[in-house]
Amino acid sequence: MRLTYLFDPLCGWCYGAGPAIEKLAAVDDIALELLPTGLFAGRGAGRIDAQFAEYAWSNDQRIAKLTGQRFSDDYRKRILGAGGAFDSTAASLGLTAVHITDPGREITALKELQLARYVQGQDIVSIAGVGEILLSLGLAAAAERMLKRDHSLVETHGRRIQTAQSLMRRHGLSGVPSLLAGDDADQRSLPGSVLYEPIDGLLAQLRAG
Repeated sequence: MRLTYLFDPLCGWCYGAGPAIEKLAAVDDIALELLPTGLFAGRGAGRIDAQFAEYAWSNDQRIAKLTGQRFSDDYRKRILGAGGAFDSTAASLGLTAVHITDPGREITALKELQLARYVQGQDIVSIAGVGEILLSLGLAAAAERMLKRDHSLVETHGRRIQTAQSLMRRHGLSGVPSLLAGDDADQRSLPGSVLYEPIDGLLAQLRAG
């Protein structure tokens, strides 16, 4: 069974969906593809001000209550409290570098980038910050390519974003996380809420078609 996961690394709800994504990836008969959508990159990027920080923290508490995922005081102080950019370009580019150099570790890299932000309060919005985290995970080849931003990496990243956005338009999706099941004409979308439900029910729904 082929699944496509549409996400943005700065999306708190995608962080909340992380445990379900890990479990789906571990199922033997499931092939899971990750596609960053660029939702919070380019024109979707912004800056964290006091109003945004208050809104984000309130939303994060809802996610924590529903999913059990942790949002630490370090994140609140060092990320939300410090202001700065809200831009997923660097994190998505880093994940594409992992996709190219060590694809079997892309889900792990996504998880660790999210933990770095939401638990350790580390920077994942700059190239240098993401590169440092990839190096700490032993993903030196990915870090090197991202830091150089070589032409092949940038092209591949652009194609992934375009593919994800095309799929969102095709299925009438406006936000992430989103999960698609199947291929081509048989592909169907599932509501993002399924990623916060018990995994057994989700698997039964997927296999029932």
